[in-house]
Amino acid sequence: MKIIFFALSCFVATASFAQDVKKAPEGMPPFGRMRFQKAPAENYELKTCDGRATMIIDAANGARVMSLKWDSLEVLSQNPAPNMYGSTFWTSPQKEWNWPPVREHDMGRYTVEERDGKIIMTSEVPERIPLRIGKTFSVVNGDMFCITYSITNEGKEDRKVAPWEVTRVVGEGEISFNAQVENIWPAGLMDFKQQEGRAVYSIDSVDKQRKINANGIPSADEGSICDGMSVLYYSNNGILLTKRFHDLKDGEAAPGEDEIQVYVHQKALYCELEEQGPYTLLKPGEKLEWTVYWHLSSTK
Repeated sequence: MKIIFFALSCFVATASFAQDVKKAPEGMPPFGRMRFQKAPAENYELKTCDGRATMIIDAANGARVMSLKWDSLEVLSQNPAPNMYGSTFWTSPQKEWNWPPVREHDMGRYTVEERDGKIIMTSEVPERIPLRIGKTFSVVNGDMFCITYSITNEGKEDRKVAPWEVTRVVGEGEISFNAQVENIWPAGLMDFKQQEGRAVYSIDSVDKQRKINANGIPSADEGSICDGMSVLYYSNNGILLTKRFHDLKDGEAAPGEDEIQVYVHQKALYCELEEQGPYTLLKPGEKLEWTVYWHLSSTK
């Protein structure tokens, strides 16, 4: 184990190497049939300056955010089944790779560099989709986690792509964002209520999978680095997770996608808070960058 301290930063990187083998939930097929095998963990930890919020990222398993805690309370889904836990990153639109997610991006080992109070993780390049993913993790303003994603075209042809963050939480609590309910599509899948300028959904359980899309309305936060960004909120168990990201204008989303997406697994086994960045043309060797800010606070 190693612990690295950076001056003038509230960053602690802890790399640990431990076998983490979990069984499939009762009633589900063994993970081997799902082409899923989790590697031994290589965890790195970030803390906010007050020490109350903690983020753990596993470089050996897709540079996935494995845990997000407020004090001892976990926010992210810890379901051990494939693609049901933590926070990951994909390229959009999904039709480019269909299913399952591209292993090098979603579950592969990332290289790690620690520099200037930041953890920089970089993927390998898959053969079928020659895009390299980068993830830079840091703490800003002492109380926000900052994740800057990059997508680099390592192929020989132009490619259009959008960044896509997928954060899985437990299937309880409330999800909201700045939008008009009437603009959520497909309509009627989830019982969103209009509360002034915000669409609010209390997570419910039905026996089918559901997913909705919306283009959020940017929030005003004068003087903040997040001014003019779109916002996605999740509250549960007295904790509020706020995610802020670049606001998409009409026509900037990837085909068939949108800026904000919410997915609820059948019987609310878990939920996904998803946001996407602009659909961008990358020539060979070009790179796009896209940043998401995470903030945890108590609602009590």
